[in-house]
Amino acid sequence: MTASPSAQPQDTDFMQLALQLAAEAAAAGEVPVGAVVVKDGVVIGTGRNHPIRSSDPTAHAEVAALRAAANTLGNYRLDDCTLYVTLEPCAMCSGAILHARIGRVVFGAPDSKTGCAGSVLNLFAQSQLNHQTSVQGGVMASQATSLLQAFFRDKRSLQRQLAEPLREDALRTPDGRFDGLPSYPWHPHYVSDLPCLAGLRMHFVDEGPRSGARVWLLLHPVPGWSYSLHELIAKGIGQGLRVVVPDLIGFGKSDKPKRADFHSFDFHAQSLVELVERLDLTGVTAMATPSTLALANQLAKRLPGRVDGCVVQSVSAPDVTSVEYSAWQAPYPDAGHRAGERAWISK
Repeated sequence: MTASPSAQPQDTDFMQLALQLAAEAAAAGEVPVGAVVVKDGVVIGTGRNHPIRSSDPTAHAEVAALRAAANTLGNYRLDDCTLYVTLEPCAMCSGAILHARIGRVVFGAPDSKTGCAGSVLNLFAQSQLNHQTSVQGGVMASQATSLLQAFFRDKRSLQRQLAEPLREDALRTPDGRFDGLPSYPWHPHYVSDLPCLAGLRMHFVDEGPRSGARVWLLLHPVPGWSYSLHELIAKGIGQGLRVVVPDLIGFGKSDKPKRADFHSFDFHAQSLVELVERLDLTGVTAMATPSTLALANQLAKRLPGRVDGCVVQSVSAPDVTSVEYSAWQAPYPDAGHRAGERAWISK
C-alpha cells in the first residue's frame, strides 16, 4: 500500500454527498452507508446500502458505486479514481476496490467489527497484491458515526417496543425526547412483567455494585422524574452505593396511563414493593422528597426485612429559563402525558 495521503480540500465535499446517500439508506431501513466514485473531480458513480431491499448480500454502498462508475466509463477498470465511503470497507468491498484498480479510498467512520482498511485487518497493506490503493480514513468520521449510532439506537428502540407492546390505555414518551439530557448518562432499565403493572412498562436507573453494598432507593418528586435526582444519583454512586431510581408509572420514561383515576396510592406503593423484591434489594434506605415520603414510609412498613429506614430530601424545581428545566419537561410532550401528575397533585 502506498503511504496514506493527507486529506485533500475536496474530500469533505464528496464525503458530504456520501453522507446524504447514507441518510437515504437509513430512511429506507438499511444500515446508513453511502459511497461516491470520483474521477478528475467529477462524480461518475454513487451507491448506498440496499442488501435488505434487494435480498442481495453483495449490495453494499461501495459495490453499487463501483458498478455505476464502471457503467459510466464503459470499463471495469477504474484507474485514477477515488472512492469515498462513509464507513470503512469490509473484506468484500475492499477486494472489489482492489480489483477495480481504484487509486485512492477515503472513508469516514472506522468499523471495529468488519473494517478491512486497518481496523480488523488491512487488505490494502498487502504488498503481494498486484495493485496498491492508498487509503485516507477519518474524513467526517463524527458525522458518519452519529448517523450510524442514531440508526441503531432507533432500531433498538423499535425492537424494545415490539418486545414490550404499549397498552391501548397508555402513552409512551418517544425515546428521542431523552436524547442529550445534561448530567443524566445512565443506561435505562425496564420491567413490564411485575404482577401489578399488568403489562405497563416501568423505567428505573440502577447503578453501582450489585452485591454487598448499601442501597439508596430514590423516589423522585412530583412534579418531577428520575432526572430530577441526577445530582443525588451521582453522589450515591460516588460513595460506592447501589442507587436505584424508579420512574413511577405515569412519570419520566415509564408508561403513562391516560386516565387520572388509574393512579392510586396503593398501586404506586405495590409497584415499588414488587420492584424491590424483583431486584432482591436489601439494606435499603428509601430517600424521598416531601411529595413521595408517604410512599417511602409505606415501603418500610411493607418490607421491614429489606428497607431499613426513610430519609426525606428537598429538591427544588429549576428555573424555567435553565437547561435543566427543559430536561424536567422532557417526558411530557403534550398534556395527555401528564395524567399521573395531575392525579397526584389533585390528591
